[in-house]
Amino acid sequence: MSFVPHGPARLDICYDSLHGLSVGDALGAQFFMVGRSPADLAAGRPPAGPWEWTDDTEMACSVVAELRAHGEIEQDRLAAAFAERCEPYRGYGAGAVVILHRIRDGVPWRAAARDAFGGEGSCGNGAAMRVAPVGAYHADRPRRAAEQAIRSAEVTHAHPEGIAGAVLVAVAAAHAGQARLTGVRPSASEFLDRLEPYLIDGSCAEGVARARRLLSGTAVTVEEAAYELGNGSRVTAQDTVPFALWVAATHLGDFPAAITACVAAGGDVDTTGAIVGGVLAAYTGIGDRPDAVGVPATWLAAREALPDWVERDPDAGPDAGPDAGPDAGRR
Repeated sequence: MSFVPHGPARLDICYDSLHGLSVGDALGAQFFMVGRSPADLAAGRPPAGPWEWTDDTEMACSVVAELRAHGEIEQDRLAAAFAERCEPYRGYGAGAVVILHRIRDGVPWRAAARDAFGGEGSCGNGAAMRVAPVGAYHADRPRRAAEQAIRSAEVTHAHPEGIAGAVLVAVAAAHAGQARLTGVRPSASEFLDRLEPYLIDGSCAEGVARARRLLSGTAVTVEEAAYELGNGSRVTAQDTVPFALWVAATHLGDFPAAITACVAAGGDVDTTGAIVGGVLAAYTGIGDRPDAVGVPATWLAAREALPDWVERDPDAGPDAGPDAGPDAGRR
């Protein structure tokens, strides 16, 4: 059966993904503070709010604002928005601050991204951390999600691994949203198998292949998965995305359990929480339903409010119907 969501329905899934991303980011960031207990979270006792979000959410908000207004990523516009809204105190990495300040100072984004890290470009996890809402918006067309993820990534990440990580997260979110539309939740192995057409030779692809192998033998703990796949502590796409996608695949119907798993693994917890939260919420939405445990209302209330400029006008939004790109209407 085919499902073709139009503008408002696309934005519904997109905004759910943004809320999930921001809650995962903000809650994960709490565990960089002294005295926070992962055991308390696992027992259903999260830290008291408010939970401040980080650069992950700030950049994702710019991505969603772009989709809300235009239905697609236009790179010059997005680069300018990233640069203008960059607030370093939100936890931006030093390399990202340099790139965005150069763009703000008038350097073309292609040059700023290309020149980073000695001319290699960034392979950091920043493009992946903000991109899940792009995939959620294109829930019925993963190829379109992949193409738009590339556009989103390129404005700051010129390294192939940084781009590849963003593509995989966006496609995962698209498939999560598609499962929500069809009402058919894939198994963990089926979920990762659907990424195969988008695996490009490199470390991210090798990590996803390892994640897939972890599902084929004896069950592993989240700590064992993080040991094998990385937990983002190196702040690279290849050290972050495979683990985040393993968590998303193995916890697709349970948002709180997925974020709790990210916290248990340690590392770059706000970013793994953002990636996993954005992917899962495309499937679960907010609150509970018979087949899924979504973003808890209490967690959403504890999260710092999102910026006014990303708030959604329920009567606005582009008409992104079946003619808006490839894969429209396909499962």
